[in-house]
Amino acid sequence: MEGMVVCSANYVPLTPISFLERAAFVYGQRVSIVFGNTRYLWKETHKRCIKLASALSQLGITHGDIVAAVAPNIPELYELHFGVPMTGAILCALNPKLDATTLAQKLHQLEVKAIFVDYEFIKVVQEALELLSKTNINSPILVLIQENHLDSSNRLDYDKILAMGKVDFKISYPNSECDPISICYTSGSTGEPKGVIYSHRAAYLNSLRENFRTGTTQMPVFLWTVDMFRCNGWCFPWTMAAMGGTNICLREVTGITIINSIFIHNVTLFCGPPALLGKIGETLAADPKPLPHKVDVIVAGAGGLPEPQIRRKLEELGFNIICAYGMSEALGPVTSRTITTSHCDKLSHLDEDYARIKIREGIHNLIMEGVDVKDPITMKSVPNDGKTIGEMMFRSNTLMLGYVKNVKKTEEAFEGGWYRTKDLGVKHPDGYIQMKDRSLDVINCGGEIISSLEIEDVIIRHPMVLEAAVVGRPDDFLGEIPCAFVKLKEGSCIIAEEIIDFCASHLPEHTRPNCVFFGELPVNSTGKVQKFILRDRLIKGDWKPL
Repeated sequence: MEGMVVCSANYVPLTPISFLERAAFVYGQRVSIVFGNTRYLWKETHKRCIKLASALSQLGITHGDIVAAVAPNIPELYELHFGVPMTGAILCALNPKLDATTLAQKLHQLEVKAIFVDYEFIKVVQEALELLSKTNINSPILVLIQENHLDSSNRLDYDKILAMGKVDFKISYPNSECDPISICYTSGSTGEPKGVIYSHRAAYLNSLRENFRTGTTQMPVFLWTVDMFRCNGWCFPWTMAAMGGTNICLREVTGITIINSIFIHNVTLFCGPPALLGKIGETLAADPKPLPHKVDVIVAGAGGLPEPQIRRKLEELGFNIICAYGMSEALGPVTSRTITTSHCDKLSHLDEDYARIKIREGIHNLIMEGVDVKDPITMKSVPNDGKTIGEMMFRSNTLMLGYVKNVKKTEEAFEGGWYRTKDLGVKHPDGYIQMKDRSLDVINCGGEIISSLEIEDVIIRHPMVLEAAVVGRPDDFLGEIPCAFVKLKEGSCIIAEEIIDFCASHLPEHTRPNCVFFGELPVNSTGKVQKFILRDRLIKGDWKPL
């Protein structure tokens, strides 16, 4: 249109780096980070991140380089979320629980230029670097993160890096808001983990979205119970800067540390897998004291919620539980809704309905442009009948750019102009979307599609069961039949028939497992059950019913 112009005056590439600069100006005297006896103000965090970026630049880190980190939720990892992109480089926070071989494979794929390592994990990283040295990839610069600022002799450590930095360093902003800011790996629960690339734009928008999710006011106190290596901590490092909040860092997450942090630091929000609620429930069982204020808890990921009586108790004590559904490719949780026990009491079938609406359904958020359940072939939306199964798909500015060095998988994920989650779901008449199962995990029993998740939801409610996984067992007549793998709580002893009978009182006959195996379940480094291993063992006959 005549008279229209796009220039630096009216267009600035979106980047969450800008949140830190604003936090230093607006909230400069407010506490930004607390970690044990360590405490920083926002103006100090801003200064430290600039010096970190300056030092990285002096070490040769520049636009497009990848900087890895292996550390728990400590202030240094938080600062890397700003310091690395301030050089134009890309941050990849890796799971500290990875073994040396897996870690070496990821470092080889990424071709990292530098790696920051917490002292607790230096041994496994050194083993990984030794393996990497046998390849044609140059070994990265290693920077040690010490505890209590201990002397590391001649080794390059985090404090020495900061001492190198200059506070007048000129920050490198992205040339395009679609430039990559970080890489996060998927859990690999259905196969090989993939490196997911996030853009500055997606990180910026997703960080702002978190405020809409909870309705949190400015300057919240956020407890770091979700790992920063998981979708960059669901983008909360950047969200807290945008909101001028306070980050309470934890090296170890337990029920006691969570409760103590709420009372000591006035925590208002924390996130993580549903298992967090179980830890809190166990802690409060001994001393069920009411919270000093309302605390929002966002849970998403594998695992079921605690028993209804535990949920009621948590709600009565002051926890507001928000259940979410998402994935690495969408930068974390996408849909969410607050589900309270009082709400569920209005339902005719409390246990079954609550299990279904917990973390696997919701409504699309403000920034997610499209959330739908479609026929994966015709790409037409399925009817809102709560029965017709389709594939859950997303369309948004807060989705990944693609998978690292995997063009084929990227094209498959975006085929048809939507992100294909490979999760199967249904749409209910009221518009809610309910996940039924992963496409690889559904059980085709005589032409009837059975959700393994719904069977697991029932089994996990048995008082003696700690974990459960259900897969399809090959059957000559029906094709597949449900088979359950169960890990019992310590000291418990039951037989398979008890599990089957328990399922009989909650599930239709054709969906009940007719075989049960007891023992440890194969999990990956993030704690997710690897069902493909269970299926493989069934085919090979490695498991025998007990």
